[in-house]
Amino acid sequence: MHILLFGGTSEGRELAEWLAGEGVGVTLCVATGYGASLIPSDPRIRVHTGRLDRSGMEGLMREGRFERVVDATHPYAVEVTRNLRTAAENAGLPYQRLLRDGAVKGDWICVSDLAGAAERLTAVEGGILLTTGSKELAPFAVPGLRDRCFPRVLPSLDSLGRCLELGFSPAHVLCMQGPFSKELNLAIIRQYGIGALVTKASGGAGGFWDKVEAAREAGCALVVVERPCQETGRSLEELKTNFKEALR
Repeated sequence: MHILLFGGTSEGRELAEWLAGEGVGVTLCVATGYGASLIPSDPRIRVHTGRLDRSGMEGLMREGRFERVVDATHPYAVEVTRNLRTAAENAGLPYQRLLRDGAVKGDWICVSDLAGAAERLTAVEGGILLTTGSKELAPFAVPGLRDRCFPRVLPSLDSLGRCLELGFSPAHVLCMQGPFSKELNLAIIRQYGIGALVTKASGGAGGFWDKVEAAREAGCALVVVERPCQETGRSLEELKTNFKEALR
């Protein structure tokens, strides 16, 4: 059996390692060299690095050596998931979506998108810790808001470059690899005088609850960007069970 697995998420890496341990071949597709560097070396795991459009995905799927496609991309990567579903259907391959656990409603500020988050932050005092990634920082790169922001991004040249191009102070850019514990989040909040923490509803694997607990303990406002849509699929454990049955 050989699986085509998309996603450099923590769940995607865990599933790839687990499959390899079960003797299954995996081609794991990640977008960047940095994402590839996080994948442990294993002869059963082949890494494909680079972003693919729908035709590129379909071309890879049509190579003829994959039994199924597993989509373990980030829950906010809506277009990627849409392209994967269509490409798998066109290539005649079974498609499975790995779902990250969701975030329940809580006592935080909910917004539908990052522009809404930026708008709500104008009424909050203190520094702003942005934990939404480097690709979507533009709504915060505006006068009166940018100088208060502390983007926490992956430790890569691309991530740092995006922050600097948008005019964020180099002294405010925190290049770090997660996951982050409650204690580390709390230390950052206190170190930089953070009055508001912005996050996506990324679930436990994305460190969501550690951010929630740190913000609550510090008395820091929490702004949560809700997921763009409700998806159907299987959890990591459900997928493992499904593969075990297929391997019998």
